Amino acid sequence: MQNLHRMKGESKDGGNPMKKTIQTAAVIGGDLRQVYAANALSQRKIEVLALGFSGELPLSPSVKLCQSEEELQGADLAVFPLGITGEKDTVRTPLGMQSVSFSKCLRALEKGAFLVGGKISAQEAEQAQELHRNIRDYLKEEKMAVLNAVPTAEGALELAMHELPCTLWKSRCLVTGYGRIGRILAQRLKGLGAQVTVAARRQDALAWAQAEGYEIVPIGEMEEILVHQQVVFNTIPAMVLGREQLRCLRKDCLIIDLASKPGGVDWEGAAKLGLSAHLALALPGKAAPQTAGEIIAETVLDMISEEQ
Repeated sequence: MQNLHRMKGESKDGGNPMKKTIQTAAVIGGDLRQVYAANALSQRKIEVLALGFSGELPLSPSVKLCQSEEELQGADLAVFPLGITGEKDTVRTPLGMQSVSFSKCLRALEKGAFLVGGKISAQEAEQAQELHRNIRDYLKEEKMAVLNAVPTAEGALELAMHELPCTLWKSRCLVTGYGRIGRILAQRLKGLGAQVTVAARRQDALAWAQAEGYEIVPIGEMEEILVHQQVVFNTIPAMVLGREQLRCLRKDCLIIDLASKPGGVDWEGAAKLGLSAHLALALPGKAAPQTAGEIIAETVLDMISEEQ
């Protein structure tokens, strides 16, 4: 990847406008993914300002810790966390002591700065527009979604290994959904020697899964195989394991739900049946924050390159 990335506004020879070199990036709030994203940006000869972090973190010595929003002035790039704000206008800062205002950050940043964040809400986008700032969602980038599926899948495997009394090797595992995460997860499970079945709604997804060597079953017909499964990994953000499906599972079956809230499991039903069920959210930040942070940085820089 190139060390320098350019944005609009500078002329190469006084003639046609071209992109200017990003000299300063601001990384604002978030968890360890943001810390490692800051480090990754600093390795690309970009000055990095970090706001919303304490000093006792694995930040590169070249990253400058800021104490106020005003110190962000002059940044060409601003990277907000995945899920920008918590209560009202406050940026999520689980690794910092001070409160950080989203609107104050927007005002401090130049109008021409490249602003990004993850899972940007309509309210946050509107707030940026009111201040004549444009903010883009890096989670909507296909590259980010694909690469982020890797630490998600590996985090799910780590959780399964911790919870199971047996190996994944030779275990019967059901993966519901065959999108980005489902596909990588099934691949990793197969590599560990698990007996993998894929359940999906779409015929093309089932065809791909079958072609790649997995047992397949349509979602509507999976009740007949549930009794044989030792682990069920759900990746579908819709009710997949309702009360009827849960009753088909073995009492010692482990359920790991990787879908966005509220997931695809009847949680009350699982609790009443005494099943071990886990809603495993934000796994990249928990299982592999360094890799996840580097993916964020790489995706953001690629987004900037595409603007050229």
